[in-house]
Amino acid sequence: MKRFAGVIAVTLMLTGLACWIAAPSQAATAAKISFARGSPLLKEKPLKIVAMAPKGSLHNPYDGNAKMAKEGHALFMSYGCSGCHGGGGGGGMCPPLINGVWIYGGSDDTLFRLISLGSQKLTQKGYQREALENVVGPMPEMGVVIKQSSDLWKIITWIRSAYDGPPNHKYH
Repeated sequence: MKRFAGVIAVTLMLTGLACWIAAPSQAATAAKISFARGSPLLKEKPLKIVAMAPKGSLHNPYDGNAKMAKEGHALFMSYGCSGCHGGGGGGGMCPPLINGVWIYGGSDDTLFRLISLGSQKLTQKGYQREALENVVGPMPEMGVVIKQSSDLWKIITWIRSAYDGPPNHKYH
């Protein structure tokens, strides 16, 4: 009986070790987050992408694409972003999006998470203000409204295309 218990213990230990070795690391998971053309991730809800992607792993697949920027402006208007940020992104009751002041940072990853989670949940996840703006209304959680991540990436592409701040600050 003791021998049988020993065999079971060793078997469980080896199984656990094999699972631990085979489990993807966070870096390996980050490498799998790809928004290449035709990726099924482009159809996922932004909040699902934020939940599964490690911090810093999100990159805009449409960056610099003028056609996607045009679609992004239409989406910006249809999702109601213009109600707070103005039709051209120059601000209103909330901060401007095109002047070079990124309150939480200007990386693709940070912008995607800020728009998806809203400013309150973003700060709860450990993000901090990096800059101040004259008009600072809270960003609502738009990840519950925006239908798929491709829509959000197109909006970010439009914001970048409309940006008129310092060139060296566009992505930081």
